[in-house]
Amino acid sequence: MGVHEPVKLREKGAVKAPKRLRKSHKDDRQLHLPLSQILDGDCVEAMRSLPTDSVDLIFADPPYNLQLGGDLNRPDGSQVDAVTDHWDQFDSFQIYDKFTRDWLTEARRVLKPDGGLWVIGSYHNIYRVGAILQDLGFWILNDIVWRKTNPMPNFKGTRFTNAHETLLWCSQGEKSRYHFNYRAMKTLNDELQMRSDWVLPICSGGERLKEGGTKVHPTQKPESLLYRVLLATTDKGDVVLDPFFGTGTTGAVAKRLGREWIGCERESIYRDAALKRIAKELPLDESAIETMQSKKAAPRVAFGALVENGMIKPGTKVFDKKRRWTATVRADGSLSLDSDPKKMGSIHGLGKDLQDAPSCNGWTFWHFEDGSEIKLVDAVRQLYLLSIED
Repeated sequence: MGVHEPVKLREKGAVKAPKRLRKSHKDDRQLHLPLSQILDGDCVEAMRSLPTDSVDLIFADPPYNLQLGGDLNRPDGSQVDAVTDHWDQFDSFQIYDKFTRDWLTEARRVLKPDGGLWVIGSYHNIYRVGAILQDLGFWILNDIVWRKTNPMPNFKGTRFTNAHETLLWCSQGEKSRYHFNYRAMKTLNDELQMRSDWVLPICSGGERLKEGGTKVHPTQKPESLLYRVLLATTDKGDVVLDPFFGTGTTGAVAKRLGREWIGCERESIYRDAALKRIAKELPLDESAIETMQSKKAAPRVAFGALVENGMIKPGTKVFDKKRRWTATVRADGSLSLDSDPKKMGSIHGLGKDLQDAPSCNGWTFWHFEDGSEIKLVDAVRQLYLLSIED
């Protein structure tokens, strides 16, 4: 099996930059950063307090400028909990464009030369944001379609159901280096290249923060989405900045994966909820954070989907029926053999190698303890399939 091989990509003809110290060393800029803190106030002013070239990744979930007018009701007459907050209201496209240009300019300044930027949006704003990104010199690496397994219906029946959002992943420029954990993404996706269409559920159930039965934030993003973003484009110890921190999904996932985080949020109710949430989050064990380095069901489910959705947590011990081998689930969905941690692979690949067999169905080979019960990992897959049924 290979070792962790993050891909540092550089366009042909680019000047090779000095090697960047990751993981084990903190440079002077990081030592002066407000790590694990939420900066109060406007995000542009908050970012101006940060040093230039100081953060490794920015994940931004800005206001979408939804331009909603009036109440939206379900067929039974109940009111839909839509986004009508003041922070999503702009008087004109020109004002929204200026706001976008201002925060992206500061984001560009604080981002390291080999850093990455993610922006998520809907059809209401993502095209305007994309154009401004390009005007400022960012280079779009991918547009990712997050296809929601459980989107809100179009209750009026006047348009297609809006079942996706778009994420733009950018580097600082066409010739800039950037960080991509290609191998970890392939492992997360059961040894297939991760595609640019991601099928993930919206935030719901116990993950959705509520106060008195009401959602704390109307657009809380699912942890599985941030899990994939951070696992793909950061390493342990990297600094992640979220200028629109909301209720802290970015901070919670960053803490779990051993990344540093900084948030900007002007709404006190969101800051309070985020701090409480992150305080409860426990970092993964060091060994579980490590990732792989460099019969088909319908729909197909990757083991990594169960991990990023929290149905099987990194650090879980799995074993074969006769308990000859025990392995630890890692953050990217790969397994590491406890008796020889250098032996690692997918649930199928490691099972095949251990048995010296031509193939292995990892779903039925590996078991885990759930309280006093011993279950097949396939039992969790079946639960996941039920949860994403239309």
